[in-house]
Amino acid sequence: MKYTLNQLQIFLKVVQTQSVTRASEELHLTQPAVSIQLKNFQEQFEIPLTEVLGRKIYITDFGREIAEAAENIINQVYAINYKTLAYKGQLSGRLKISVVSTGKYIMPYFLTDFMKQNSGIELLMDVTNKNKVVESLVNNEVDFALVSILPSSLKIEKMDLLQNKLFLVNDQKTKFKKGVTITEIFNDLPLIFREKGSGTRQTMESFIERNNISVLKKMELTSNEAVKQALLAGLGCSIMPLIGIRSELQSNELQIIPIKGLPIRTTWSLIWLKGKKHSPVSLAFLEYLKKEKTQIVQDKFSWYEQY
Repeated sequence: MKYTLNQLQIFLKVVQTQSVTRASEELHLTQPAVSIQLKNFQEQFEIPLTEVLGRKIYITDFGREIAEAAENIINQVYAINYKTLAYKGQLSGRLKISVVSTGKYIMPYFLTDFMKQNSGIELLMDVTNKNKVVESLVNNEVDFALVSILPSSLKIEKMDLLQNKLFLVNDQKTKFKKGVTITEIFNDLPLIFREKGSGTRQTMESFIERNNISVLKKMELTSNEAVKQALLAGLGCSIMPLIGIRSELQSNELQIIPIKGLPIRTTWSLIWLKGKKHSPVSLAFLEYLKKEKTQIVQDKFSWYEQY
């Protein structure tokens, strides 16, 4: 057998994502490149690793055993690399962070200089909805999680990074009379929700319930980006985090509708399980944030204060 480390990494990612398309996205490769390497890897085994039914790929029992072995091999290779860097006096290892979907507009700014200063660190950042972020934390699969609503069922520690502001947003073409109420708006326009499990949706529903607002027309979309595109297309309005619509506001494609009780304010917090034994890498990241977070907010998010 002459399989390569690259083929092991590709096969493992396909198993983890249950999708060639998603694997290619996460590996930053084209879908044909992943498919070719998967095919080449499979040809070295007489027993099928995967089965394709319809358009969905399934992993066989044998394939899962090979994936487990592949993960062990890859981890050993990483260990060799980390030990080499550590011997040279460089900080090395993995930093694993799970981020709620809107947090992708925030977390990279708190990571960039730290990663540049420590080239031996490998960053693994998963962007998903709040339920899955909390699940990864519960299972101790990550060092940290970034959330805007703290999980009430977990004992955690936290570091606040940035205020989160949510406004009622609509496309620029729709005009509203002066003094329009939120109830009148929702009578005329569909309110676009994020999917269940989203922190943004939880915040929206709490606001609607707290203010006894009736919503006649609803739509549900599964990502912040999808909601934004729906707003741009004129499909309705939504209560959205300011952090994700900067360019659309500045280009006058979207507008904030001034409504009593808005913006809703929460806080973006980096959280971890209480009592977690941090690796040298995650401890170094916490120390970096303690020293630099105020300057990062000032340098990268000063525009935020205009709203």
